[in-house]
Amino acid sequence: MVDGRAASGPDLSVTHFSGLKLPNPFVIGSGPPGTNYTVMKKAFDEGWGAVIAKTVSLDSSKVVNVTPRYARLKAADDREVIGWENIELISDRPLEVMLEDMARLKQEYPDRVLIASIMEEYERAAWEQLIERCEATGVDAFEINFSCPHGMPERRMGMAMGQDCELLAEVCGWIRAKATIPVWAKMTPNITDIAVPAATSLAAGCEGVSAINTITSVMGVNLDTLRPEPCVEGYSTPGGYSCKAVRPIALAKVMAIAQVIQRDYGGRRDLSGLGGVETGRDAAEFLLLGANSVQVCTGVMLHGYPLVKSLCGELQAFMEQHGFTSVEDFRGASLPYFTTHHELVRMQREAVAAKKRARTGLAGDADWSGDGFVREAESMVAN
Repeated sequence: MVDGRAASGPDLSVTHFSGLKLPNPFVIGSGPPGTNYTVMKKAFDEGWGAVIAKTVSLDSSKVVNVTPRYARLKAADDREVIGWENIELISDRPLEVMLEDMARLKQEYPDRVLIASIMEEYERAAWEQLIERCEATGVDAFEINFSCPHGMPERRMGMAMGQDCELLAEVCGWIRAKATIPVWAKMTPNITDIAVPAATSLAAGCEGVSAINTITSVMGVNLDTLRPEPCVEGYSTPGGYSCKAVRPIALAKVMAIAQVIQRDYGGRRDLSGLGGVETGRDAAEFLLLGANSVQVCTGVMLHGYPLVKSLCGELQAFMEQHGFTSVEDFRGASLPYFTTHHELVRMQREAVAAKKRARTGLAGDADWSGDGFVREAESMVAN
């Protein structure tokens, strides 16, 4: 890879509708992997298509993190991490230091995409000041953190703002009126219908949305100490859940947002998908559902920045398998195949009638036992 571009094979470059051009669709998601200059430089050097810096606000003195702030859920073999919870807040580094880091990165990597993640209280002047100061560093776009599940709700920040569509519309309007670069709104999955705040953000002028942020969770209880995890001075608090276990949920949310973008904008808005991506084939699923970039955060924490090389290679292998020469060839290709359960019933009835098939199943209730039950259940599984 050279500056994030694959040296051979199918073209992985993507051009967003907002004008952002990435050498590949893989983006460092906002969080610990974008916490300072050193790690963001590492990401660019390894070939990531873009980097989203850790979320900043005007007054870092109000941000106080604790330790430990992570907890893991492992598979039955106690080796593979399948779930990850964090109770980490946004950046606790002084804003001036983060701005210096971003400015330095843009000076050294002028052609690479650097996105500032920002979060503020319900105060227009604060948002405008933060936007102005971030834009002065030369960043290419904003991702607005409306979705951190433990992001200081007492200050109406993060998820507390993203769950209130009236508030969301107003704040997105402030941001869009001030910003001179593209704006993505990052969605919380902790809401009944994610399509509603996504549509609200886009209607307020945002060029795109990101989904999903972490899912509100309690990782578990230590059965020896009887205390919840992660345990801080004997206590804990619900946090944000990520890693591969959340991918099916993230895919459903991305699908719902993509349907809104297709319906209201002819598909011409940016959608950055994230949640449990660790392989190129994971990423392909998000792209097939309409995303035009794929973010990775927890995956980088588990596997390191070189992960991007295997992501690109595996995505290219998928593309070669199907004869795709560019990401746009298959972006959104699976979206038309979603319908309602009612429609599934109707279509299957029609298909059965048309083919005049007579499936011989188990004879009766007495056969729904032992191996017979297992065989019958297996016949209903799709994968």
